[in-house]
Amino acid sequence: MDNFTVTLSPNHKFHFQVEQHPHHVTGGCKYKIYQDGKFVASLEPDSRDFLHVCQNPAAIELEILHMLAEQIELVHPGRAHLGELQNIELDSDDELEAPPQ
Repeated sequence: MDNFTVTLSPNHKFHFQVEQHPHHVTGGCKYKIYQDGKFVASLEPDSRDFLHVCQNPAAIELEILHMLAEQIELVHPGRAHLGELQNIELDSDDELEAPPQ
């Protein structure tokens, strides 16, 4: 289980424990979020590996969960392919095309 801290200000810090699960085990929610050992939310990656709130039984502010999702996305193993996007360019008619070889 990984530990993350979401800081809104010096006086407002939230500590979460994040547990990653295979899709088939949790019925779709890949990341379970705990606070002080209690289940509080879960997150699910979309087709581009951006995380979205799947469940929020503790009614945590969405801003906090989105900040947590951003931290998890930085270490999410499925995002490694996004590093290749630096070589993709848009042409004059804004269509995606491969870089010149």
